[in-house]
Amino acid sequence: MDTKIVHSNVTVGENGHLLFAGADTVSLAEKYGTPVFLLDDARVRTRVREYKEAMARNFGEGSMPLFASKSLSFKEIYRMMAEEGIGTDIVSSGELFTAVCAGFPMERAFFHGNNKTDFDISYAIEHRIGYFIVDSIEELTLIDEYAEKAGIRQKILLRLTPGIDPHTHQKISTGGVDSKFGSAIETGLAKKMTKAALSKQSVELCGFHCHIGSQIFEIEPYITAADIMLGFIADMREEFGFTAKILNLGGGFGVRYVESDPEINITANIDAIGAHVRALCAQKEIPLPTIYMEPGRSIVADAGMTLYTVGSVKEIEGFKNYVSIDGGMTDNPRYTLYQSAYTIRIANRADETADFCCTVGGRCCESGDLIQENVLLPKPKRGDILAVLVTGAYNYSMASNYNRVTKPPVVVLRDGEEILAVRRERFEDLVACDI
Repeated sequence: MDTKIVHSNVTVGENGHLLFAGADTVSLAEKYGTPVFLLDDARVRTRVREYKEAMARNFGEGSMPLFASKSLSFKEIYRMMAEEGIGTDIVSSGELFTAVCAGFPMERAFFHGNNKTDFDISYAIEHRIGYFIVDSIEELTLIDEYAEKAGIRQKILLRLTPGIDPHTHQKISTGGVDSKFGSAIETGLAKKMTKAALSKQSVELCGFHCHIGSQIFEIEPYITAADIMLGFIADMREEFGFTAKILNLGGGFGVRYVESDPEINITANIDAIGAHVRALCAQKEIPLPTIYMEPGRSIVADAGMTLYTVGSVKEIEGFKNYVSIDGGMTDNPRYTLYQSAYTIRIANRADETADFCCTVGGRCCESGDLIQENVLLPKPKRGDILAVLVTGAYNYSMASNYNRVTKPPVVVLRDGEEILAVRRERFEDLVACDI
């Protein structure tokens, strides 16, 4: 028996156990305990190479993906991205510090954020960040001042909002005029920011950035964003004689969390965007810029899985059934935040009929601590191993110590071997900062 479940790296073995990246998840749970995050190294690298090859073929020299490390940040992931020869985008000094500790080349790092502090800016310049993605006039002024003190000319992109609604969840839509991010094109602020950036002596305006949202399955929003951004580039050339060398189109490609979700063909999408961008550049008689994209979720989501142990099964006659696990919103807050869909299996009985409808709840003292509702499983019992699929993005990176729960370890599965990339937190870690 070897039938894939949602993605090809999830199968059921002859022993009825769930396999992930070819490894027996029940054995992994026994070895490392639960909860535990698993990451399929080969899957991550396959996704990275798909982006990298398609972008190199379709866009200008130097075009490449920048891994959105807010989706998953620990030292080993930066090492993997460095080995694959791509860039990364970071959103805090903490992510920057992690990347530096991993030896990631800072010239390929891009610093995001709508409210970079003075410390963020000085710290990033001290570590020779490649680019800042500038979000406001205050930030632009500070970068210019700190770069002057450092005796450098800092490269920047301006983050613009193209005014696009990609029809995704409101909390992960970022391209509208009223977004907290960036400078709106249609209000004239983007033009003012461009003029201001060009007047600074210690910054080098290299181009523009936009990001319209996440978990987007259609290609049309990206085509529209490219139209608006390339139109703005043409306008700025005419207005100020400035020709942008770089256009960053952001990330946001959707991921298949459940069987009903479509499966995106990344190469086909980039081919279509590339053909459109090249034709539009020719039409507007502007050079084809270096294009960056910022995939995060679409690189690591389906490379991840989380394993839990079932603690109890509560049947409330006439209402619903609850299955409680030893993790929850502390390691996966996405259902609480977005009502995100997940595929769930009983790992040690993955070949059995799923006919028990239940809500999977976490261990936290919080009624909203749920992983999924209306799930069909073989009727669970205490000690079963429950697997939640497609948890590589925004699970470990959003984990917390709510209720003083320790964070799970991260185990990378690579070439038939297991690498403990992040150890399980200890009780001592919980009080390490306490005075």
